[in-house]
Amino acid sequence: MTSPGPVAFTIFGVDIMWYGILIGLGFVLAIIICYKRAPRHGIESEHVIDFAIWLIPFSIIGARAYYVIFNWSYYSDYPSMILNTRAGGLAIHGGIIAGLIVALLVCRHYKIRFLEMADLVFPAVALAQSIGRWGNFFNSEAHGTPTDLPWAILVDGQYVHPTFLYESLWCFALFWFLLWVDKRRAFPGQIVCLYGMLYSVERFCVEHLRTDSLMIGPFRQAQVISAVAFIVCLVIYIILYKKELSKGANKQ
Repeated sequence: MTSPGPVAFTIFGVDIMWYGILIGLGFVLAIIICYKRAPRHGIESEHVIDFAIWLIPFSIIGARAYYVIFNWSYYSDYPSMILNTRAGGLAIHGGIIAGLIVALLVCRHYKIRFLEMADLVFPAVALAQSIGRWGNFFNSEAHGTPTDLPWAILVDGQYVHPTFLYESLWCFALFWFLLWVDKRRAFPGQIVCLYGMLYSVERFCVEHLRTDSLMIGPFRQAQVISAVAFIVCLVIYIILYKKELSKGANKQ
């Protein structure tokens, strides 16, 4: 399998990139899904639109800023490239961090429980990731080490691990799993914690195969962040679970 190239089509001399189309599609589907599911979490559907208006631009800014910071040795020499996202260069961890900050502020403004909003949004985040990862395929980026596996992709004349595909499939399965759990949710915050733990496991493992990892000294930053996120989400999960158990015990 070989990428057909990053350009989907051209309008009036302007190249429209697959990367942007797929990210946009991911956002649109995520908004629709959250809009329809909002009442289940006690949130007015209209607030999903308000949330999206703030979340989308700031999550993109956060994802780009995160990528630029960890590639500063390059961008310090070519500052004009900092805003050039058309060729790729968005880090999901930066987008999630920025998104969480925005979510806290928006929830505070509209007096929405943050854990309810987080549980509503993160299954859709997993779906958006699943779709957006295909942008890496069209850009021939974020691939893995050489391999002779039958599902390898051809990049620069060499067959390599399609790490974008591994993450895309995992996030697609994670989307459906989180929706299934949400219908049986034991406590607010369960879904976002499960997302944090399960996505971190996948990212930690797949990151080992990638050849373009952002680094923190000798360590791959995505693995460091994933390990920290897994531990934090596990601790919060246990705390929330015990809190729910104590509520049940007090009612008896």
